This record gives sequence, structure tokens and C-alpha cells, in this order.
Amino acid sequence: QVQLVESGGGLVQAGGSLRLSCVASGRTFSRYTMGWFRQVPGKGPEFAAGISWSDGTTYYADSVKGRFTISRDNAKNTVYLQMSSLKPEDTAVYYCAATRGTATSGEYDYWGQGTQVTVSS
Repeated sequence: QVQLVESGGGLVQAGGSLRLSCVASGRTFSRYTMGWFRQVPGKGPEFAAGISWSDGTTYYADSVKGRFTISRDNAKNTVYLQMSSLKPEDTAVYYCAATRGTATSGEYDYWGQGTQVTVSS
């Protein structure tokens, strides 16, 4: 069992930056591939970024590539999402999630409660 708690969301102007954090409970965090998803009202979760447990390979959606950076600190059981050059279309609830599978499989087993990111124009 893994419990995930996100933080770091908020209101930011377009062009600004935010860093989201996700702290995981459990002793096996390092064996989980972690992902960040985002969701807007009326739509399903959209994959934004992922990082594998085995070699730290990162994956990004085309919409965030070059602007977002995912990283993890296994000693702190934490995964981060550094978001820069934010756009109004990045406004969403951001969720972190954990999987024993691959980052882009979409089959995530555990989800956090989400944190709201709002980008004003």
C-alpha cells in the first residue's frame, strides 16, 4: 500500500513557475515508477510526466516537454514536478500516481488527492 500526498499548487501568472511535491508513504517507494497527471473539469486525467524506478528515465507529454521537469528523491520518498513558463492552459488539478508498470502505460495503482494549479493570463 502506498499513500501519496501532493503539495505546492497555487495561483501563478503566465510565464511563472511552480514546483509540486508528492510525498509517498511506504518503504518500497524506490521500486515504483511515478507519474504526474492533470485533469480539467469534464475530462479524464492527462499524463504529464513520469519517471521510472529502475534507471530514472523520464517521460513527458508533448504539451509540457521543455517546460516541466520531473525528478525524484528516493531518500525522501518524494517526487517533484518543476513547472516553468506556465501557460493558462496548464490550469488543472495535478495528481501524482505510482505504478509497478511502465510510466506511459496508464495503469497506475495509487493516486494522491490532487493539488490545484491555476495560471492566470
